[in-house]
Amino acid sequence: MASKTTTTAATGPNKKTLTTHLFAGGAAGLAEALCCHPLDTIKVRMQLNNMRRAPPTNGAPALPKSFLGVGQRIVQREGILALYKGLGAVVSGIVPKMAIRFSSFELYKSWLADDTGKVATSGVFLAGLGAGVTEAVAVVTPMDVVKIRLQAQRHSTVDPQSAPKYKNAIHTAYTIIKEEGPMTLYKGVALTALRQATNQAVNFTFYQEFKRIARQMQGLDELPSYQHLILGGVSGAMGPISNAPIDTIKTRIQKSTSIAGESGWARFVTVTRDIAQKEGYKAFYRGLTPRVLRVAPGQAITFMVYEKVKSWIDIWNNHKQVNVASQHA
Repeated sequence: MASKTTTTAATGPNKKTLTTHLFAGGAAGLAEALCCHPLDTIKVRMQLNNMRRAPPTNGAPALPKSFLGVGQRIVQREGILALYKGLGAVVSGIVPKMAIRFSSFELYKSWLADDTGKVATSGVFLAGLGAGVTEAVAVVTPMDVVKIRLQAQRHSTVDPQSAPKYKNAIHTAYTIIKEEGPMTLYKGVALTALRQATNQAVNFTFYQEFKRIARQMQGLDELPSYQHLILGGVSGAMGPISNAPIDTIKTRIQKSTSIAGESGWARFVTVTRDIAQKEGYKAFYRGLTPRVLRVAPGQAITFMVYEKVKSWIDIWNNHKQVNVASQHA
């Protein structure tokens, strides 16, 4: 039995469509990053912490295990701005990332549409997979490497002797390229592509289906913003739950310094084996709570802002077309 159709494909990614995706996606990504980046920093710290390290000595307090405890420790020891480490790398990649995500998704959907322009649910899933791989290779992998290197630094903002190795996103990228080679920015690209592909496939499929059902049940052509927020949050939570081990392994690989002659597969096997043997299989899901709390509201904000800004751009474009038509009448 054929899957239910969910949406009408675009005729193609023309200049107007790309511009709409660029501005709407960029605005949505910027809003999402500013609101949710601290949770991503906490998630990375939790993934990098080895919970089975030797117990603290000299009366030192044990490292916190909860995401609230980790966040509180970061603020106390490094200052509140430490929660925004790596934000520059994220923001600098938001516009191209979102432009690539939404335009490639619409492009792949158009390729999978039938003669009437309808796309089956399976087609939406495949378009999401393609969009995730595309954004991972083009933007997300180097951005993640830079972001994780910045977030992994543990230094106090009140201790002048504790100078960080990496100063900002540009300096981090420069230092990595100089010391380890440009291909280091693509460490973990396969895992990042797998994570982004599964994320976007699940995310877009559930969001499109939820939106179709909500429209049908309410008899609406367009949903109010708060419903986009809710549906985006629910669909956004699906991806992290399905691929948490991939994200943890990817984070460990990208944080570590490159070893000459070591293949990507060998590094993957080593990191995976070390986590399983030294920390247990639960370690693969370390940081899942803050990741869900980071991704779910992030996707909620992204879809809500994206839909709203896109509607504003469409209204503006339609208004311009009406004005041009009236002038030539």
